[in-house]
Amino acid sequence: MARLHEYQGKSILAAHGLAVPRGGPASTPEEAASVASRLAVPVVVKIQAWTTGRAALGGVGFADSPEQAAHLARRMLGMKVGNFPVAHVLVEEKLPIARELFVSLTIDDRERAPVILVSLHGGTGIEERAREVERLVCDPAAGPDGARLRAFLAASDLPPAAKEPVAVAVERLFAAARAVEARSLEINPLAILRDGRVVAADCRITVDDYAVFRHSELGIEIARELDHPPTELERIAYAVEQADHRGTFYFAQMNTSDAAASARAAGERPASKGLIGFHGAGGGGSMMSMDAITAEGFTIANFCDTSGNPSPAKVYRAARIILSQPGLVGYFGSGSGVANQEQFWSAYGLAKAFWELELSIPAVIRLGGNTEDRAVEILQSACKGLPARVEGYKKNDPPAKIAARFAALVAEHRGGPWTPRKPRKPAFVGARGSLSFAIKNGTLWLDPAAWRTHGPAIVARAGGLLRDESGRPAIAVSPEELAAKDSELIACEVECRRDGIDGVFVELPVAGVD
Repeated sequence: MARLHEYQGKSILAAHGLAVPRGGPASTPEEAASVASRLAVPVVVKIQAWTTGRAALGGVGFADSPEQAAHLARRMLGMKVGNFPVAHVLVEEKLPIARELFVSLTIDDRERAPVILVSLHGGTGIEERAREVERLVCDPAAGPDGARLRAFLAASDLPPAAKEPVAVAVERLFAAARAVEARSLEINPLAILRDGRVVAADCRITVDDYAVFRHSELGIEIARELDHPPTELERIAYAVEQADHRGTFYFAQMNTSDAAASARAAGERPASKGLIGFHGAGGGGSMMSMDAITAEGFTIANFCDTSGNPSPAKVYRAARIILSQPGLVGYFGSGSGVANQEQFWSAYGLAKAFWELELSIPAVIRLGGNTEDRAVEILQSACKGLPARVEGYKKNDPPAKIAARFAALVAEHRGGPWTPRKPRKPAFVGARGSLSFAIKNGTLWLDPAAWRTHGPAIVARAGGLLRDESGRPAIAVSPEELAAKDSELIACEVECRRDGIDGVFVELPVAGVD
C-alpha cells in the first residue's frame, strides 16, 4: 500500500471538513523557523517518517520560538529511521489537548467492507486496550451506522458537548478515506481541546496501490508498499518497470550505508563482511537466498527481483541500478532455482551490464531453471575478461553453497569496494559513418568498418534481423519490427563479443543513472 506523509494526510482530512493543526512541512532548519514565525505560537516539530513511536526515537520536540524550532529541525533532519535519513519535519501549533481518542478505518477482507475502530483513549498502547474499542462495520458507500456510533458515544464518559463533534469527525474520516480509496486511515490522537474543539492531531493514510493511478493529485511516486519514502534509485527503478512490462522488476533499497566500512574506519571490528548488491528471481527463492547470504555475514544493500520471463533489457537496467550503489563488496544473484523463464535472456542482460561497467567486484549468479546450462555458459564466457570473477550456478547448487562460495571470493578479492562509474561504449557509437536504428527504449548501433571484416559473422548471430547490402550493414526487417526485437539484438551483441567480434552495440539509457 502506498503511504502518505502526515502533512499530506492532514490536507486530505482538512479538505473533508476535519479540523487539523495549523502548520506546514519543512526540509531545512530555516524553513522550520519560517513556519514557526508565521504561526507565532509555541510549536511541535515532528519527523516525517513512516514509523510509529516517533517520540521514543527523539523525533518529536516542542519549541517556544522560531530559533528553537530551527534547532530541533537541525537535529532531526538527516537522523536515521531504520536505514534511511529523515528529509522533512512537520512544524505545527502546539495544541492544548484535554483528551485523546483513537479512530481508524481499515478495509477488512473478512468482512469485505470498511471497518472503523473507535477508542475513547488514544496514544500508545492501543493494541493492549482492544476490549475497549468499538468496532463499526461500514456500508462501503454510506459509511458507519450513525445511530450506532452516536449510541456508543452517548454511553461514554466524553464531555457532552464533544460527543456530536466526535461523531461528525468519524463520519468525515470515512468520507476522506473513501475519496482517496484508502486501505487504512488512522487518527491518533483525535484530540478534544480545552475549548471543546475536536482536532485531528496526527494521522496515517495508506492508499490502495491499484487505485493510485486515479489519484494523481496525491503525488504518490511509487504505487507500492515501502517502509520509507522512495529513494532516488527506487524512483528510477519504478520508471524502468513502468516502461517495460515484460516480466517483473521490483527494487527496494534496504541499507544506504556500509556499516562494515564505517566500523573499519573507526578502528572497530566490523559486524558485517560488507555491503552487497542482491539480485533475486522469484519471491520465495529470493528470500531463501537472502537468508543464506546474511548467514554468511553480509549486509544487503537492496532487494531486487527480476522474474516472470523478463527481457534482457530489464535485467540489464536492474543490474545497472544495483551497481549505482557505492561501497558494494560483491554482487550476489540467486532466485528460485526452478524458474520456468528462459534463463539465458537474464544471462545476456547481466553479461552486458557487467561488461559495460567493467565489473571489479566478485559476482556469483545462480541461474537455475529452463536453459540453465546455456545461461551459465553465456554469463561466464562473456565475463572472462573482467577485473573480477563472475561465476554462474544452476538449480542443483543450493543457496547456502553459493553464498559460501561468494564469501570466499570476497575474502580473496584484492580490489576495493565498488565505485559507481559511467558505462563504457565502443568507439563507433555516435561516430561519423556509424549506422543507428531506434529500438524499444534504446538505439542499435552498427559499425560499417567492422562490418567489412565481420559482416557474415554478425548476420549469423542476428536472428534474421540484419543483412549485408553490398558490403554495408542493413536491416532485414521493417524498422517497426526491428524496434520490437531489442532482446534478440542484445543477444547478438553479447554473442559477437563472446567470439571477439566488434561492430554491434545496443545502447540502453537508464534515466537518472546515466
